[in-house]
Amino acid sequence: MTTDIKKTGPEDATPPAGPEAIKAIPVRHYGRYVTAVVALALFAAIIYAFAQGKINWGAVPDYFFDDRIVEGMGQTLLLTVLSMAIGIVGGIVLAVMRLSKNPVTSSIAWFYIWFFRGTPVLVQLFVWFNLGLVFEYINLGPVYKDEWADFMTPFLTALLGLGLNEAAYMAEICRAGLLAVDEGQTEASHALGMSQGKTLRRIVIPQAMRVIVPPTGNEVINMLKTTSLVAAVQYYELLRNAQDIGQTSGAPVEMLFLAAAWYLILTSILSVGQYYLERYYARGSSRQLPPTVFQKVKANVLSLTNRPAAGGAA
Repeated sequence: MTTDIKKTGPEDATPPAGPEAIKAIPVRHYGRYVTAVVALALFAAIIYAFAQGKINWGAVPDYFFDDRIVEGMGQTLLLTVLSMAIGIVGGIVLAVMRLSKNPVTSSIAWFYIWFFRGTPVLVQLFVWFNLGLVFEYINLGPVYKDEWADFMTPFLTALLGLGLNEAAYMAEICRAGLLAVDEGQTEASHALGMSQGKTLRRIVIPQAMRVIVPPTGNEVINMLKTTSLVAAVQYYELLRNAQDIGQTSGAPVEMLFLAAAWYLILTSILSVGQYYLERYYARGSSRQLPPTVFQKVKANVLSLTNRPAAGGAA
């Protein structure tokens, strides 16, 4: 009995079938669609409510560059810069005192921070403003002597109230930055014969700036908005001038919207400056710096122009 064996050549061999391609079906998140619709509906309702309200929107552009508004904006910026200068210098001094091994200076710094952080800044402004009820004169010996009411002007009240309060917050920010620097840096500088003061100026503080700068930028923006509180102590800045214009023009709400618009513009400018400052101090800590706003726009434009047309040849 014979069996015929049929030989097959290479051309007759069929390759093994590979795995079928997986057809991924994206999950539909219906909750996101519902949330987006609800958010848009609420936003449209708010716009409709303000559009139907008795608001004279034409008064906002009419007084947007009024001399009193521009002057008030200048006073707001001046108060912000001077108050932050007091806060930063005072915060550095208080942070060094907190880290001191001297129990007296450390306790004084702790009490200062505890008091000024624990009481509202508006209360502190009122205290400075009404100290004339307690002290009739201010006597600094041969240096200065005058009545308290003439000495404690609204500008000085605002400057002391905001600056001394900010120093308490900046002290904690500076202390966190100083503690973030490795102790080996200080030990190495001392081994090289550097004094404690020179070590702080040349070694510790430059490295601590990477930790100090981001929250300090937030404090500057917050200080710009906090200056609106000094209207309560008769200091004429942006909000106070806008309120006066609103009373005389019969558009008090519109002038509040105008002041809010200027605050948004100023805080936006400060936010951009904060971004570039953080980017500057990020050098050396990251391999690649984050792209700027213009670099992001340029990259997006190039990606759109270099994208192949739909239906083109493969």
